[in-house]
Amino acid sequence: MLHKIRLIPGLDKQSSDTGAEGKWVNADYTRFRYGFPEKIGGWEQLVDKNLIGAGRDQHTWVDLAGNKYAAIGTNKCLYIYFEGAFYDITPLDTARQQTGATFTMTNTSTTVTLTTSTAHGAEAGDIILLDAVTVPTGTGFSDSDFEDILFEVIAVPTATTIEVTMGSAATGAGSGGTTTIDFYYVIGPLIQTYGYGWGTNTWSGQTLPLIQTTLDGALLNDTAGTGGSGTDIDLVSTTGFTSSGTILVDSELITYTGITSNALNGITRGTNGTSTAAHSSGAATYDATNYVGWGSASASSNIIIEPAQWRLLNYGEDLLALIHNKTIFKWEPSLPNLEVRAVLVTGTEVPTASRDMVLSTPDRHLICVGTETTLQSSTTQDDMFVRWSNQESTTVWTPTASNTAGSQRLTDGSKLMGAIVGRTAVYIWSDTAMYTMKFIGPPLTFGFQQMGTNCGMSSQHAAAEVNGIAYWMGPTGFYQFNGGRVELMPCLVEDYVFEDINADANQQIHVAVNALFGEITWFYPSSGSNYVDRSVTYNYLDSSPQNPIWYTSSLARSTWSIEGVFTKPYATEFKSGVAPTYPTVVGISNGASYYWQQEKGTDEVFASGTTNAIAASVESGDYDIGTQGIEGPIGGEFMMRISRIIPDFGSQTGTAKVYLNTKEFPSSTATSTSYNATTSTTQIFTRQRARQIAIKVGNVDTGQTWRMGTFRLDIHPGGRR
Repeated sequence: MLHKIRLIPGLDKQSSDTGAEGKWVNADYTRFRYGFPEKIGGWEQLVDKNLIGAGRDQHTWVDLAGNKYAAIGTNKCLYIYFEGAFYDITPLDTARQQTGATFTMTNTSTTVTLTTSTAHGAEAGDIILLDAVTVPTGTGFSDSDFEDILFEVIAVPTATTIEVTMGSAATGAGSGGTTTIDFYYVIGPLIQTYGYGWGTNTWSGQTLPLIQTTLDGALLNDTAGTGGSGTDIDLVSTTGFTSSGTILVDSELITYTGITSNALNGITRGTNGTSTAAHSSGAATYDATNYVGWGSASASSNIIIEPAQWRLLNYGEDLLALIHNKTIFKWEPSLPNLEVRAVLVTGTEVPTASRDMVLSTPDRHLICVGTETTLQSSTTQDDMFVRWSNQESTTVWTPTASNTAGSQRLTDGSKLMGAIVGRTAVYIWSDTAMYTMKFIGPPLTFGFQQMGTNCGMSSQHAAAEVNGIAYWMGPTGFYQFNGGRVELMPCLVEDYVFEDINADANQQIHVAVNALFGEITWFYPSSGSNYVDRSVTYNYLDSSPQNPIWYTSSLARSTWSIEGVFTKPYATEFKSGVAPTYPTVVGISNGASYYWQQEKGTDEVFASGTTNAIAASVESGDYDIGTQGIEGPIGGEFMMRISRIIPDFGSQTGTAKVYLNTKEFPSSTATSTSYNATTSTTQIFTRQRARQIAIKVGNVDTGQTWRMGTFRLDIHPGGRR
């Protein structure tokens, strides 16, 4: 007899596959709409260039002339997207400019040393811009090889020297010449790390047994391995060394990712707060993976070095950009020349260190949270302090009897994580609590009220408001606030999500609203990943108190902008192994971000023309004959014979895959059999026999999409054995 398969929308990952009777248990690149699963839309790359670094915030807006812009902030740069092109507007740190720097080139070496007259304050990874260049003669390089060229600093040997690398080696030695060095403003680290330093952990280190060997070849004062090249360090012996870990050479700590014979592979020089240095062949080398010597830098899980973050918003037609824990910049659209750099918001009162920033509407007060108690003094930054500007001003912050500027310190928590503008108030979260900040007018300007405790937010960008309801992701659950009270949201995927999150990278969590499908998605780094690589979605449109609809995916986006300014959502995706191409920076190597238009077509389409399939799927829990959705005798007593599958797709393009996963007992290994279903397939004949079955639908090739309807199975009891 034909039996309809009726399954509840959304995933249930709290139960076992057998316990989730009548439910879906697994999905990827799949959403639920109108109660049925379907493949999500595809995405297309907007520009054939990869941005430097990982996206940390994105904002779209329209200027007074109707021109549409998107601003994207990464851990390295600040960009504008306009009419199919990127523009680099990263601010320069004018206070760090070095004039009269000189060059040193070594014959056959790609390393170039810049020497400054005063301490430069640079670190490896900084981006510098060279100007007014005159190179020494006889080196094989010309002025044009450096003039107006961006370089990434690869090493900082001393307080007055900087090393960069060239694409080709010098053909002769030379020193002298001159150049001006401009520094890109430092945004912050790519990943979340912990602090190091004398006294941060065990005062005198850990006295554990040491494994000692010696270097087989010299290490130079750079980022390379032995012999001045590559990413390997040759040792006399690697006996007893862990497969990956850390070595100590003199006072320099060096990490490695593998071992081949007596070579350590995938090295990173100068880690854990130490500096790169030159070491001679035969230098004593220690396995420091589980060892910290007396007075050496020690890690502390209590000292978090937060990853780079931005807060981007428009003030009228101008862009305001706050670097997390730093200051505010402004960019003014100036067609046709859009590659004008953002500049500091000037003024003697503008905060110089804030964790987040929002613009209160319609009263138009600029609000900084986790900011300084003494204006223009970053050393007084208080992570729980809120300060707002005078109305209609970005430069007046000192309260007086004649303005509306002011401040307030909040108390529940150790730091304010972030803020958003809601329909009736500004919402502010600490790591433990949620507050509302409402405009009440003079003399107080704003009133504050704590709305909940033990409901803190995970990251700066983990909250969004939709239809007057605020949603956010906390350290252990999801919450909502409808204007009355904070509520913990029921969620049948929460164990799967929170047991999988990399807690050491949780501040990269980023929320996305896709109003086209009534979805709120949180993108997060899973365990073992330093970057966003998974997502969890709540369907606020189709959910009910009795059946909240949640689903998970491997869709990974580090920023997202809701449709509105543009007809589709725009998003960034960071790939650590992809080479950045915009702007051109010599020596850059820290990964890059793609810029995607979401919900476009059926596939992943690059601007180069390369097309990849999006392998979407959804899988049910196990069910027995006679359980929910399958009429028949008492469930589990009988084996089943499945002779036919009657597919039903609400919409379909190309070929879909239908899988029957069969097993005899809950703990048995399932046997999976796949069948192809085209738009003309009316029935699929099969000869399967089992006590429990699960159905899975998906696709594997390009040009394929599907939306399930109500499948039917031809099932008959097949005996008790």
